[in-house]
Amino acid sequence: MKQTGRLETFSDGVFAIAATLLILDIRLPENGASLTHELLRLWPSYGAYAISFVTIGIMWINHHTIFEQIDRINRTFLVINVFFLMVIAFLPFPTHVLAASLQGADAQAAAFFYGLTNIAMAVTFSSLWFYAAHGRRLIAPYADSRMVSGISRAFLPGIPFYTVATLSALLSAWLAVALYASLALFYILESSLFARSDF
Repeated sequence: MKQTGRLETFSDGVFAIAATLLILDIRLPENGASLTHELLRLWPSYGAYAISFVTIGIMWINHHTIFEQIDRINRTFLVINVFFLMVIAFLPFPTHVLAASLQGADAQAAAFFYGLTNIAMAVTFSSLWFYAAHGRRLIAPYADSRMVSGISRAFLPGIPFYTVATLSALLSAWLAVALYASLALFYILESSLFARSDF
């Protein structure tokens, strides 16, 4: 019997709460302007929300998929997962900072801060998988070796990609946001690889 049930349930709860918190920061300002004007003025919030929600969603899908390859856990794995979930739960804050600052003088700092959070997410998620997969430490006996190898390869570009996107914020906040959005779209397509075993 798999030992991961409680961990998966707890993780799903954190993902759900983090995704829900993203929308709570989108509020109409109370300054008496027309509704249409205020709704249009919130477009940075819509964009930041969409990027972060898709990112969390893809992380949740891939988290679920890697747990299909794992049938046991240990304390070290639990600790790594806690740090990964800590970053997931933190993501609504840099999302709010990015949305609030994107049209101001602090846009680059906000985009850089958002990127650092994504790097932390990529590092902790990669650490979670590679700890489990190294020497098939926590991998189930029935897990297909091609699937395991394919997932490992799919993780490799994450940290470099997010690092490049984050550093681009030093040049332009808009460039960084475009790269963050592109990475979210890339991982929507790339996540289909997790469902394949013919790598």
